[in-house]
Amino acid sequence: MVNVRKRKIGNAYYYYLEHSIKVGKKVEKKEKYLGKDLPEDIEKQKRLFLSGIYKEKWYGKFDVIKRNFSKEFGKLPPEIKKKYMENLSIKYTYNTNRIEGGTLSYKDTARLLHDKISPSNKPTEDIKETENHNKVFNEMLHCGKNISLALVLEWHWEIFKDTKPDVAGKIRDYPIAIAGSKFEPPLPIELNALLSDFFKWYNKEKNKYHPVELAALVHLKFVSIHPFGDGNGRISRLLMNYVLNSNGYPMLNIEYTNRSSYYNALERAQVKKEDQIFVNHILKRYMKAYGKYL
Repeated sequence: MVNVRKRKIGNAYYYYLEHSIKVGKKVEKKEKYLGKDLPEDIEKQKRLFLSGIYKEKWYGKFDVIKRNFSKEFGKLPPEIKKKYMENLSIKYTYNTNRIEGGTLSYKDTARLLHDKISPSNKPTEDIKETENHNKVFNEMLHCGKNISLALVLEWHWEIFKDTKPDVAGKIRDYPIAIAGSKFEPPLPIELNALLSDFFKWYNKEKNKYHPVELAALVHLKFVSIHPFGDGNGRISRLLMNYVLNSNGYPMLNIEYTNRSSYYNALERAQVKKEDQIFVNHILKRYMKAYGKYL
């Protein structure tokens, strides 16, 4: 947490931002001088300060991860690469569907996608969405298109066309609520403008961010618009990984077992309107997932 400190030097008071981070086995304190008066945009200053700290601490390491991961993956025989990507698609599809209430276990998902054996005791809807999501995930890996509304609608249609044709590939024209969340999604009348702003932001700003940070922001901003009647989380996680993959970084699998902290960070960022809360959460997850490549 970033704290504001007021210090008296001589007869005057001065304001500073402080934040402590762990570097190896040591704890280092970072500071930023604000001046004699507390800025009106103090919350923004806190976010920028914390973002700078994480950028200094992690972004160079992310680039090392990218380089070492690519080197190691490049040495694999073609058949092993194929198996790696197949296993990734199975794990990813299982977790992203399970987070959204899917009933297939990991074993069910693996048998369905690898062995083409459908579980006999699970809803047909869950089986079809698993198959369709896996197909979209693999198409996403080799897509090569720029992120756009047309691409997002295409993905959504492919995932839900067989199970929810009334919402598949369609921007909602009705209000919705998220069960158990304090965040209230935008009203239908707001969606077209919000989506237009999102894609304009992405095309204008995408080169200003580190790819891992950009991926987190794309996820947060899109899911906060919540343009679909169902499947917003799945599409947002696909977008996040599309950004990572298209920039040559290993993709991030949000595991079902760790969903609580993921949802908490997402909700806090949305309610407080502080993107950095969710971004920092994703940065930490990414480092934990791929720190072995440093």
